[in-house]
Amino acid sequence: MYGAIIGDIVGSRFEFDRGPWTKEFEFFTPGNDWTDDTVMTLAIGEALMSCARDADEATIKSACIRSMKKWGKKYPCAGYGGRFFKWVLSDDSQPYGSWGNGSAMRVSAAGILYDTLERTREVARMTAEVTHNHPEGIKGAECTAAVMFLARTGKSKEEIKVYVVKEFGYDISYTVDEMRPFHKHNESCMDALPKALISFFEGVSFEDVIRNAVSLGGDTDTIAAIAGAMAEAFYGVPDEMKKRCRAYLEDDMVKVVERFIS
Repeated sequence: MYGAIIGDIVGSRFEFDRGPWTKEFEFFTPGNDWTDDTVMTLAIGEALMSCARDADEATIKSACIRSMKKWGKKYPCAGYGGRFFKWVLSDDSQPYGSWGNGSAMRVSAAGILYDTLERTREVARMTAEVTHNHPEGIKGAECTAAVMFLARTGKSKEEIKVYVVKEFGYDISYTVDEMRPFHKHNESCMDALPKALISFFEGVSFEDVIRNAVSLGGDTDTIAAIAGAMAEAFYGVPDEMKKRCRAYLEDDMVKVVERFIS
């Protein structure tokens, strides 16, 4: 969970394609802050922790809906997309067919909590489908969680890459340097997942993965949140970065993170 939140915070000041288009930038500054990516990562984390590991689909989806709406209403100015925030405020909880990258940026808890790859993907799909029930929205969430599961269970990056291409079909044949000139703000899973994946595969440390993702420009906070979740599962997060991260968060947010990692 720290990985996604740190990625969000570090990428936040460059969102909407405000740069930096380089890996050389100050990591934590007063201009950084958490966004909707952090709020919804926490919401899904809290929801999944409230359910038994073998809970059925209806239970998990109900918990996700309740938690997302609760956290969204508590922090209404976090930068949500228009359709999503309308869903948060509505009494109607039906999904709306989104293929946006929100399904992937919030899913990291599912990548950690479960004992099999099959269950990890199943729960990731459930967390997506409550809003992002388009096939691309579901695929983005499943891919992110699957990479996390494989990374934390000892698979090499090459093994993970083979699985991603076979199961999800994303084009990850480019390098970060090759992708960087094509920066643009695009909030789809189809854009975010290849960028996050390439940032992860090319990175040599947790911090380097985040720097790769932010350097691509575009929707930097979300790309870095997705890549950061993958990087945490593979490398872990340095304690000093965790401490710096907590300094940005509200007390209720810290409580969820601490409960999750305990």
